Amino acid sequence: MSDTKEPEEIQTPLLDELEKGPWPSFVTDLKDLSEKKPAVKQLLGQLEESYETRTDHWLGTVINLDGYGGGVIGRYSDVVDKFPAMARFNTIRILEPSAWVYSTAALRELCDISEKHSAGILQFHGMTGDILMLGSDNEQTFEAGEELMEKGWDLGGSGAAMRTLACCVGPARCEMSCFDTLGLTKYITDTFISELHRPEFPYKYKFKLSGCANDCACSMQRSDMPIIGTWRDGIQVDQEEVARFIDERGERSVMNTVIARCPTQCMTLKDRKIIIDDDNCVHCMHCINVMHRALSIGRDRGVTILIGGKRSLKIGDTMSSVLVPFMKMESEEDWERLTDLVRRIWDFWGEHGMEHERVGEFIDRVGLGTFLDGIGLEPDPQMVNQPRSNPYIKFEEYTRPRMAGEEKKAPSVLNKEPDGEETIS
Repeated sequence: MSDTKEPEEIQTPLLDELEKGPWPSFVTDLKDLSEKKPAVKQLLGQLEESYETRTDHWLGTVINLDGYGGGVIGRYSDVVDKFPAMARFNTIRILEPSAWVYSTAALRELCDISEKHSAGILQFHGMTGDILMLGSDNEQTFEAGEELMEKGWDLGGSGAAMRTLACCVGPARCEMSCFDTLGLTKYITDTFISELHRPEFPYKYKFKLSGCANDCACSMQRSDMPIIGTWRDGIQVDQEEVARFIDERGERSVMNTVIARCPTQCMTLKDRKIIIDDDNCVHCMHCINVMHRALSIGRDRGVTILIGGKRSLKIGDTMSSVLVPFMKMESEEDWERLTDLVRRIWDFWGEHGMEHERVGEFIDRVGLGTFLDGIGLEPDPQMVNQPRSNPYIKFEEYTRPRMAGEEKKAPSVLNKEPDGEETIS
């Protein structure tokens, strides 16, 4: 007796719960799409079963299109006896434009290709930043790849390769950007397009570029090499706008929301003027975010280059370490100095890294000093030797009282100071 579920037999009571409430639901969208694409009904059935059993039923492999060593993730189901349309449900990664700025014509073109060659599901954007085109079998995947390339689209990275870059909107729409995030993203992509298409590293390598320390690209936690805009001189202060801000909100507001919240206490308010001790400013962006008319980024702008961040996949999260405290990033010569540094890192990591070892894990294993020697970079006091491994921090003394009045207990803490013993308190 066949286990195959007919469309009318597929019920989704758990997924239906996700349609309740005020927010748009992907379940509703997939149900609508299943009217045109019957395979999507089986996709919902498999997802419902995953919710019931708390088991991921997707298995993965790599599919190579002509000229590409990555970019397509072959997916197939381990419950294909119930949902035969899920025998092949591949994901095609497509390079997105810098800062995800599209024309409507480009979006319509992607939609047409998706409906023609896949399940008609597009995801903007995946964790790596790519456009994801979901739901093609092997034959459709090759047809979709051919049509995408004919129309000028390129496939994104996957596997042990440079992954598709991502950046914030930068100077296109944000006055806080300290460098051209869009232009540098395209330059790095074009320069290393071979490393993106052909996996040849120990493991994946991600860039994310943010124009300032607000880090809208989430580069610190989610990329091996964050590139974050900063400046070397002082914050620009428009005292007339400071006075206008005080007139509108009062001095107490400035004291409570700006001065008191400066992490290094480098700001003072005197005679309706803000005075900043720029030598002690850490460029956290808080004051500029609050008083963005009165305060603005400095004029001597560039980037801070970090290394080693990643989210957990095989082992825990890692925050990036500072590698280059400041580098100008205004001309093509500046961009070439950056790509030269990247090549030295890839050469050293590629020669000595172990399989499936991210560059941050590699640095943790060999030591930051050895790594700097290997890439020919002088140590700098501003480099952080031990990045925090957990992006979240909890101060027990600030937590709410326990409901039943239980005694607070300090959480387990792993002391990773290099010269101390590992302790668990």
